[in-house]
Amino acid sequence: METGKGAGALRVLLADDEAMMRAGLRAILSAAPGFAVVGEAADGAEAVALTAEHRPDLVLMDVRMPRMNGLDAVEAISSAYPGTAVVVLTTFGEDAYIERALAGGADGFVLKTGDPHQLVAGLRAVADGGAYLSPEVARRVVGLLDGSSPRRSRATRARALVDRLTARERQVLALVGEGCPNDEIARRLGIAAGTVKVHVGSILTRLGVDNRVRAAILAYEAGLL
Repeated sequence: METGKGAGALRVLLADDEAMMRAGLRAILSAAPGFAVVGEAADGAEAVALTAEHRPDLVLMDVRMPRMNGLDAVEAISSAYPGTAVVVLTTFGEDAYIERALAGGADGFVLKTGDPHQLVAGLRAVADGGAYLSPEVARRVVGLLDGSSPRRSRATRARALVDRLTARERQVLALVGEGCPNDEIARRLGIAAGTVKVHVGSILTRLGVDNRVRAAILAYEAGLL
């Protein structure tokens, strides 16, 4: 049953095998203006099916679920329904899944135990075409990736890539790393939202990454944040 309807509301599908968690997420989003919960899935397979049925703007996806886990569901939804963004719900015990979720096309990560305001801000950023890693998750992502190669090596590479950017692009990248959507970046830098979009496209090309999540990770590794 759809709740929180409103003109122009962001349509969200909740995917978590715990009914209590879904109820809590629904309550948070119902209390926040601009969201409409269009459905709930108790496993990954149901999440994919309900995405096909409702074509939501966003799917809030748990990782550990029966039948089809959240990682497989992220890949399926990102591949079949590119107009739907997927934000992954994670806990401190699920670091091993982060890199695969990134590769699968996740647009953001939020902690299950995080601040509800952070969740709402993150969903809005992703819906606006941004990427969102809650600060705690961002630190863990960088730490996780540090394990795949020496920390100094990754930082050196990130700084070399960031040095290719103009001063304005570095400012935009830092705000991307903070999870800011384009309109927020435009407001904070005093430029047009269309100009921000052009800068972001140039940043992704210059950094050699295909989405804002990976750009945000490079911003952290390069020490912009």
